[in-house]
Amino acid sequence: MAAAQGHLSDGPDDADGEGIPSVFRQAVAGLQGVRLRPEIELDATPPPQRLAPYSYALEAAVVVDDEELADGRLILLHDPAGHEAWGGTFRLVTLVHAELEPEMAADPLLPEVCWTWLTGALEARRVPYTAPSGTVTRASSHYFGGLREREPSTRIEIRASWSPVPAKAPAGASAPAGPAAAAAVPDTAAHLSAWCDLLCQIAGLPPGGAPEAGIVTLPQRRGPHSSR
Repeated sequence: MAAAQGHLSDGPDDADGEGIPSVFRQAVAGLQGVRLRPEIELDATPPPQRLAPYSYALEAAVVVDDEELADGRLILLHDPAGHEAWGGTFRLVTLVHAELEPEMAADPLLPEVCWTWLTGALEARRVPYTAPSGTVTRASSHYFGGLREREPSTRIEIRASWSPVPAKAPAGASAPAGPAAAAAVPDTAAHLSAWCDLLCQIAGLPPGGAPEAGIVTLPQRRGPHSSR
């Protein structure tokens, strides 16, 4: 992973982190040094503005043989005052998309399957979270005129958010809000690893380790890809 630089939506952004809450700096530090599959290219990127007092963003792509199979963005939000809808002071937001094979694109259960990829990735990593929400969008393109020789294509997009619960809180429980949450830092490294699992799954790569029971993957689109 490239060295991550803090991108804050508000307030100072300096090397010493002056003025940045310690709990947020620790959460961002948790995103550094995560060991990733070699197919994943990951780097820091400026986050969207005004979503929270403090924010940090990463963008990633799954690349095999110089071909990008999937890409996405993961944003860490922090509001020291707490956020009622989040159930705590942290929120993770993501956008992931990839091209699909025609036989998979036609599956009427595809949206439900894609959503279980996200929740399944988090549960497989045993990271506690709460208040998940999101959408799965399937968009088909047909080409005409000068582009008529191109095959129809379908793109899947997952937009989702969830609240990482600090390890000391029980799974499924809401993180404490306000001052009680000031010292609670979620395991952002584990959440990043789960998110990367989702990226690889939507790209059609086989699991990096032992397959989890009940996990459905996309058909491999361009020959077998291994975790090398």
